[in-house]
Amino acid sequence: MRTQKNYIREIQPDLKYQSLLIAKLINRSMKQGKKTIAQKHVYQALETVAKSTNLTPQDLMKELIEKIAPKVEVRTRRVGGASYQVPVPLQPRRSTSLAIRWLVTEANKRPNAKYHTYGEKLSAEMMDALKNEGGAIDKRNNAHRMAEANKAFAHFKW
Repeated sequence: MRTQKNYIREIQPDLKYQSLLIAKLINRSMKQGKKTIAQKHVYQALETVAKSTNLTPQDLMKELIEKIAPKVEVRTRRVGGASYQVPVPLQPRRSTSLAIRWLVTEANKRPNAKYHTYGEKLSAEMMDALKNEGGAIDKRNNAHRMAEANKAFAHFKW
């Protein structure tokens, strides 16, 4: 158990669109502290997808998070020497965090031979997520499937 209360850090909205979701995506995409490079790639991806979908980047990001964010996840709970996977509903903060994490990791997994920059990989993953395809959607579906399979243990939630 924690000895001190875990405080939530406030992040600043991004400079271009004044959106917290886009700022979180930039921070998650950043490698080795190079924030301006991450901003360039994320803005490039957002503008590419926004042009093809006729949405503003802020609306696009909200729609992506709604599509990717899971509603439930499984947590391990030990009861009487046995471990059970107990389905637990997620708080909105945790589900958006998972959605952004999955979007970035699945974009990074895309092959370098086909996509030249991270911005292209991210835009391709965003387009797939909007069509209910791609790795991030697969992760969400897998989390929901695990929760559905283990709902018999939901009474261990307490």
